[in-house]
Amino acid sequence: MSINGKAYIAGAFEHPTRHAPDTSVAQLHAECAQGALADAGLGKNDIDGYFCAGDAPGLGGLNLANYMGLRLRHVDTTETGGSSYLIHVSHAAQAIALGKCNVALITLAGRPRSQQSRHGTEVRSRGSGVPDEPFEIPYAPVTINLYAMVAMRHMHEYGTTSEQLAWVKVAASQHAQHNPNAMLREVVTVEQVVNSPLISDPLHRLDCCVVSDGGGALIVARPEIAKSLRRPLVKIRGAGEAIKHQMGGKHDICVSAAVWSGARAFEEAGVKPVDIKYASIYDSFTITVVVQLEDLGFCEKGQGGKFVADGNLISGVGKLPFNTDGGGLCNNHPENRGGMTKIIEAVRQLRGEAHPAVQVPACDLALAHGTGARLGHRHGSATLILERA
Repeated sequence: MSINGKAYIAGAFEHPTRHAPDTSVAQLHAECAQGALADAGLGKNDIDGYFCAGDAPGLGGLNLANYMGLRLRHVDTTETGGSSYLIHVSHAAQAIALGKCNVALITLAGRPRSQQSRHGTEVRSRGSGVPDEPFEIPYAPVTINLYAMVAMRHMHEYGTTSEQLAWVKVAASQHAQHNPNAMLREVVTVEQVVNSPLISDPLHRLDCCVVSDGGGALIVARPEIAKSLRRPLVKIRGAGEAIKHQMGGKHDICVSAAVWSGARAFEEAGVKPVDIKYASIYDSFTITVVVQLEDLGFCEKGQGGKFVADGNLISGVGKLPFNTDGGGLCNNHPENRGGMTKIIEAVRQLRGEAHPAVQVPACDLALAHGTGARLGHRHGSATLILERA
């Protein structure tokens, strides 16, 4: 069943906090929900569908529905890490098209900064119960090791350089300087990135995303409801989701599941990568962006380093402005899940509500893409094509 035009994003809200030591995760979820409802011009009683992922405390949908006093007909707690929220938008559109709900709420919140999380560098347990994991990664690599492994292989296969990867951070910082809520607002140079401390060869500290508290929420609504709200209309035109796993070791670690989720989203939307005016790309590390740009079809495989080094990601300069809020590399990365904020900034761009310094002129078609878990190992991938109606 195609979801093209079957639902609209009617509300979007990004929590302004980046440090919330005295606020619970449940309260952050509720504040984000309240913000998205206010943005849409709807009330709590209009919600009849709720979507959340592993960042939701306890039993997720059950406990937060109780906490926020929601009366629901439909609940979805799909969990694929940072790509969950893009999948939720797709699933919400499907549920709306099937008559399961009329107005869906999607929330994300977390406090990794307050909890002093070291998610990217802390040792992972081999006793987690994940099938086959002790055989796949017997030396228990930390998250950044797995991304660094992809970066090193990409360099070996295609001649990609650390300087090319650094251009992803440079572009993000060019945008973050205009975001008053961004954690890192200072514009950086390629030299500063490659001269920052080496964390896991070849990735440096400035190749890594920030760790922040915060969250966000979205309202997805039936078309006739969205059209009655006097807000700019953002149509869900296409969506794709995919999982990539070890496949018994027979896989290329330089290829992500975006090759499948992106192709499905473009097919459903009936557009091509060249039609996209703005892209929100998951940026846990600089290499994450380079691999996804290739796999989504914005450049040929192996040419991602050259593509970003040519300045193509910088708004007002390049042909594919990306992450104009500063992204996970500079703005925020709540609960180690950046997929939600990718959708929110795409909505801002399509509404013409991004910062004037980074607003893409005549932005009528945008892509949002998320990756969950780890490149080089198991990960989920989700792609959305959104249109200003």
